[in-house]
Amino acid sequence: MVKHVNPLQVVLERAGYADPAKGAFFFWDEVKDWPAGALDILVTSGLLQPAQPMATVDCDGCEDNCTMPVTVYPAQEDKPGRAFITCVERDDIGRVHVDFRRMVQWQATGELIAAVLARLLGLPRTATQAADGKQWNIGTLKGMKHNSPVTLLAGDSLTLALAGHAVPLVEVLTIEKNTLALDKAALIRSVDNPAGDAEAETPEARRERIRARVREEKAKGTKAFLRVVADEEGISSSRLKQLIKDDAPVEESELKNSPWAGLAINTKQTSSKKPSTKY
Repeated sequence: MVKHVNPLQVVLERAGYADPAKGAFFFWDEVKDWPAGALDILVTSGLLQPAQPMATVDCDGCEDNCTMPVTVYPAQEDKPGRAFITCVERDDIGRVHVDFRRMVQWQATGELIAAVLARLLGLPRTATQAADGKQWNIGTLKGMKHNSPVTLLAGDSLTLALAGHAVPLVEVLTIEKNTLALDKAALIRSVDNPAGDAEAETPEARRERIRARVREEKAKGTKAFLRVVADEEGISSSRLKQLIKDDAPVEESELKNSPWAGLAINTKQTSSKKPSTKY
């Protein structure tokens, strides 16, 4: 029996370096040794989802443990379902019974994990996958002083990129009190304290990012693409339309993150009417 295994860490690490198109798979022979309740928590949270049953398993009919195809006889009125392996390597083995549980498997993908992170961060949309297949745009996290896009990056491990920081996901995502928990406060601190030469997102940078997201959703054929992007940003569709215009007005909330925030700007229009003269 495997001892001291951390199922959440195993899932995150394997999903990080897995083929983005397929994800990582976890079989019954592995998960049965996880701590009690861990599998249920990961499935209920959405981090794992049931996958198609396995068509091959490691045969336990002898010490060779060959990977063999499984033959399944479905249940009938008077007979229960059966699964077995027919050994073709040795003459003294024949058929080997297979427990149906050994064919069950679960899958973790970057898309699933990114969607869970969006929910835990309270962001209003399902995360979208970038063109390279190894990063997922989760949304914009608002701090006390700054805002920053949050991106999930796949590689040797899963990492959150925000405000110039690269935060290993395993450091901020945990299982607490039988539920999945994300250290949102730590991520907000990262947003409010940009790393290195990273600067807070300027109003113009935000506009360019939003324009890119609108083009992305429109190219995907999303019907309400403006509403989707507006919900991501926590603004109205009308405000979004203003932002993506070249002559978009700048709101006071955007000026707080601007390099020119210290300058006094008169946003009131000057009246074209001449002042009346009193006699």
